[in-house]
Amino acid sequence: MHSHQQSLLFLHSAVFLFGGTALFAKLIGLPAIDITVYRTAVAAIALLTLMLISKKQIRLSNKKDYAIAVFLGMIIGLHWITYFGGMQLAGVTIGVIAFFCYPVITVFLEPFITKTTPKLSDFICACIVCLGIYLLVPQANLGNDVTLGIALGVISAFFFALRNVTHRHYFSRYGGPHTMLYQTLVACIMLSLFVEVPPSEVTDTDWLLILLVGVVFTALPHSLFASSLQHLSAKTAGLISCLQPLYGSILAWLILHEEANLSTIIGGLLVVSAAFYETWAVTRKK
Repeated sequence: MHSHQQSLLFLHSAVFLFGGTALFAKLIGLPAIDITVYRTAVAAIALLTLMLISKKQIRLSNKKDYAIAVFLGMIIGLHWITYFGGMQLAGVTIGVIAFFCYPVITVFLEPFITKTTPKLSDFICACIVCLGIYLLVPQANLGNDVTLGIALGVISAFFFALRNVTHRHYFSRYGGPHTMLYQTLVACIMLSLFVEVPPSEVTDTDWLLILLVGVVFTALPHSLFASSLQHLSAKTAGLISCLQPLYGSILAWLILHEEANLSTIIGGLLVVSAAFYETWAVTRKK
């Protein structure tokens, strides 16, 4: 297979698997923190095994990079807790859409590092995302599970954007499996003190699902995504990643029988369209 076609296959496979990750918030009968801890433990073991088999260097280049790796791991851990918590409360379809405001959040975070000013189009996109989120919210009351889930989805998007911006500017010289090994390991260690259900009390079914989400829906897609960037531009990767909410919604409909009403569909289109535009506008400059 041609390298470009193979990279496209890798990228679409990775985005599809990323979209399916949210399903496990509903399928696994554990709190969001427990899912995150066990998932990151499995992913870290899988990534370490992959790197040992491929004989890749595991150590980082200098001490400063270890500090950055710890920070990235803490941020990704907080992202996953709020991500799974949002899905459990709001449902997969709405939760994924709320999370996908992260490309717009990224546009406003990056200027703090690059010392630039967001454009008018960025503010317009932010307003469109806010309108889309508003259409998703059934009641403006944090006592409502769906509203609270959407709020957690937006918080998760902030942590994910912060991780991406930090990684891009301070840790990008390391490959996907390498950086995810440290991030999953740090997240697991950081959150393990807060586990509610000990390993001995986790059911066999939940362990199988944890192994599935840890290996197939975490370690594998991150490795595929990193491999695809060898022959594809950041623009292509970013635009195809905007299919993630679509994949997540379709899988939620097929497996969990979640249905979206007209307001959810319109709100989702606004959020994803803004994410698509911001990704295209930023990456076309590279």
